[in-house]
Amino acid sequence: MKWRRMSLGPVQTNAYFIWNQQQECLIIDPGSEAQKIYAFVNENKLKPVAVLLTHAHYDHIGAVDDVRAKYHIPVYIHKKEQDWLVDPLLNLSARTPYSEEIVLKKADEMITGEGILQVGPFSMQVFETPGHSPGSVSFYFEESQLVFSGDALFEGSIGRTDLPGGNHDVLLKSIHDKLLTLPEETLVLSGHGSETTIQQEMDTNPFLNGY
Repeated sequence: MKWRRMSLGPVQTNAYFIWNQQQECLIIDPGSEAQKIYAFVNENKLKPVAVLLTHAHYDHIGAVDDVRAKYHIPVYIHKKEQDWLVDPLLNLSARTPYSEEIVLKKADEMITGEGILQVGPFSMQVFETPGHSPGSVSFYFEESQLVFSGDALFEGSIGRTDLPGGNHDVLLKSIHDKLLTLPEETLVLSGHGSETTIQQEMDTNPFLNGY
């Protein structure tokens, strides 16, 4: 499979596209700037089949309804954050100068736990990785050696835990128990910044050393 990162919005949140040989595509965390998303889909002749959300903070969800409506595709989110899409206080859009208040439709599909998630032709493993937010999840594509970690793990850093529902100890446990157990060559595709690998973060991430 192929993938591409697209940084969107005032805080440069990463949206991702992952697609197969048939050009069927998943869109992960379409945070804003829907027209850029449409342009990429058109240029690459992609056929979106679903939107996956790692979590429901405002900078990851701003273009969800536009993308859902244009392509008539379902939106997946963890059940713990299903209400965040419709509540600008929970998704933090009401608390930031970077966004207008975001009130979306409810998600079409709920992620209720860990395990294999089948979305159209795509099969992936879901890890619950709370700490940055209560319903944060990571999507692991074993065959492609990719994990989309949202705002749990970054290159050289970890997600902030000072927002409502955040917990530093819970986040560190999520990273160590769920992400750092993946093969070291696994590519980590984060919600902000550049890609990294599990090995690189195990070796150099100052937030993880000594846990």
